[in-house]
Amino acid sequence: MTIGYLVPEFPGQTHIMFWREIEALKSMGEKVALVSTRRPSIDCPHDFASAAISETHYIYPPSLPGLLNWAAVGGKGLGQSLSYLRPLQARQTSERAKQAVLIASAIDLTRWARQHGVRHVHGHSCADTAHVLALARRQGGPTYSITLHGDLAVYGLDHQAKLRDASFVCAVGKHLRHQLEHQAGVPPDRVIETFMGIDTARAYGARRPRAFVPGKLHIATVARLNAAKGHEYVFQALRQGINNGLDLHYTVVGGGPHEDALKKRTRELNLENHVTFTGSLAEQGVHEVLAAADVLVLASTGLGEAWPVAVMEAMSAGLPVIATVIGATSEMISPGHDGFLVPQADAAAILEKIELLANDSVLRQRLGDAALATARRRFDVKVSAGILRDAIRTAIDRQSTRVFA
Repeated sequence: MTIGYLVPEFPGQTHIMFWREIEALKSMGEKVALVSTRRPSIDCPHDFASAAISETHYIYPPSLPGLLNWAAVGGKGLGQSLSYLRPLQARQTSERAKQAVLIASAIDLTRWARQHGVRHVHGHSCADTAHVLALARRQGGPTYSITLHGDLAVYGLDHQAKLRDASFVCAVGKHLRHQLEHQAGVPPDRVIETFMGIDTARAYGARRPRAFVPGKLHIATVARLNAAKGHEYVFQALRQGINNGLDLHYTVVGGGPHEDALKKRTRELNLENHVTFTGSLAEQGVHEVLAAADVLVLASTGLGEAWPVAVMEAMSAGLPVIATVIGATSEMISPGHDGFLVPQADAAAILEKIELLANDSVLRQRLGDAALATARRRFDVKVSAGILRDAIRTAIDRQSTRVFA
């Protein structure tokens, strides 16, 4: 079978997890055809970017030949598409016009799937991408499924419509399963709890022996530079820890819209000599940062976080993790065993855990070893890709023999 694999604006800065899953599916003998909404607006820092772009078909803007071909056969599926769009919530005329444009992208997706023998497409977004998949199915296109990576509220409206015809929906964490069942009305037997795995062996290969100096700690964060990632609270903890006599350094990996504001904040707190901004890094660069660090801190706040890849990467490198209680972090980390959980927006709680790790070599080593064991047992991409492959095969086996109307 050929699996369609749809990621919006692929490839992007945070898309290494999708590429790993694609590679894992291919290693299992599956054919994978890549499709995306539009080309990314910024360069992707990862080594796989060129290969990914060359393999990917982009459905926006829709291809003119596809639209002409669709018109020539009488606009097949137009009535079904309009009946899908009519009940959707749209507060402004511009929103309704945007929804109508989705029909054209769905037409292109259906044509592409037919040309490449794609009977099922798995999408990694519950925003407009999900509308496109649902519309394509209404037009006689492939069956589809979706992975929900964060709280439904982040992905707009009309989730019941988006997911009504989905063969299954993957929930990255129990909290997202609950939202899918109780907010989007997805039947429990069509929800699969899973995660986006990592190459645990490769991450472990970058691990280095860590010397212990009492009161000294190298902290790292790998995340986009936006307010929701909580860098501000780490800065506050860092400043207070240094005031208390600790020797702390903080490496910040990632790019994003708040880079200038965060750099300004380090100057305001007189932290320029204690904070390094690396910008966006490819996979190997991230592994090198984690290999040099003593602990990963993820201080995310609000909505949107699900099963953070950075947490898995750090644990695979043998690092203890200090993470806020958000998304599925409480499912990933056993507090006091392989890391720590702290409340959101609580710099004092972050500082408390930093001080513990800075002053206790036995604790740091014990948590790091346990984190590595947890990652190897639970987080490998071959496990998560296998779950997805089996679900897709089941969906294809169940679908009608006449795939395209």
